Amino acid sequence: MKRGKRYAEAAKTVDRSVLYDAPVAISLVKQNASAKFDETIEAHIRTGCDGRHADQQIRGAVVLPHGTGKTVRILVFAKGPKADEALAAGADFVGAEELIPKIQNEGWLDFDVVVATPDMMGVVGRLGRVLGPKA
Repeated sequence: MKRGKRYAEAAKTVDRSVLYDAPVAISLVKQNASAKFDETIEAHIRTGCDGRHADQQIRGAVVLPHGTGKTVRILVFAKGPKADEALAAGADFVGAEELIPKIQNEGWLDFDVVVATPDMMGVVGRLGRVLGPKA
């Protein structure tokens, strides 16, 4: 198979007969990065588990140290002191009934997550047809 010039240059710096430790391998990948975008790495790990058996399945979640880079915009439906509390907690948009026509009629969906206090759930329930397809 014919390879490109950049690939050939990067392949010269890696000895395929050597098993590299993770920090050394990551430094090699960073050293050979030549694209104009953030490159990705795939890691394949042989665990020796048989996935057909329920007690040997491995599942989990990883929290990235710097997140994914996307900022999440939060809309909170609250009144009174709960609205002030939501603003203090860092919510981007806080309101009550006045936001309902803006979302229903104008199609305003400039947020990622909607949170509502229990007393506002009846009001937010009317937005189910609009917010449901967004999720």
